[in-house]
Amino acid sequence: MTNTVLVIAAHPDDEVLGCGGAIARHTALGDQVHVLFMADGETSRTSLVKDLEEKRRHAAQAALDVLSVGERIFLEWPDNRLDTIPMLDLVQSIEPVIMRLRPDIIYTHFEGDLNVDHQKTARAVFTACRPQPEFSVTKIICFEVLSSTEWNPAQSFMPNYWVDVSEYLPIKEKALAFYDQEMRPYPHTRSYQNVRQLAGVRGATIGAEYAEAFMIARMIER
Repeated sequence: MTNTVLVIAAHPDDEVLGCGGAIARHTALGDQVHVLFMADGETSRTSLVKDLEEKRRHAAQAALDVLSVGERIFLEWPDNRLDTIPMLDLVQSIEPVIMRLRPDIIYTHFEGDLNVDHQKTARAVFTACRPQPEFSVTKIICFEVLSSTEWNPAQSFMPNYWVDVSEYLPIKEKALAFYDQEMRPYPHTRSYQNVRQLAGVRGATIGAEYAEAFMIARMIER
């Protein structure tokens, strides 16, 4: 049986860093995968916003082509300012997409991330996915994003679900290359080398060459 999967990420690049291997695996298995981006990822950085937003969006489209993603939705909330948006507005921007696509599985951020947009995205997803009769979502899976998840000393990411991506890591890395402007030289945590090293550590945890690790926020068996 195939699934409909919706990835809800704060910014373009989070989806590849957090679950690019899992996305590649889903699409290879015949699942339909769609991606929703909450914020633009650029407006907090510079006044030269329009050109950078356009460049980031083109990078996202190219990366998602590599991952064989279906629909791509850009909500364009302001970058690193989701905490200034009423939670009701964030939730109501997500709910119509969930109701229309009716995903079985949602991937999103770990609420304990240092980045405020990641925190608010996770909370908006949890609120939009209140379990009600005939609601489609049976799994909410939280991913880790290098340079955010591990930088919050107050909350630790404790994986309880792993996906073997040994076969799909090269696809993830090919997709990530389109976000090269977001990557940093090693030993920065958000470097290509560290992406592979983390996948190696997560893989070794389960006896695989490479893996992605997640926390299941909710799982319903029907």
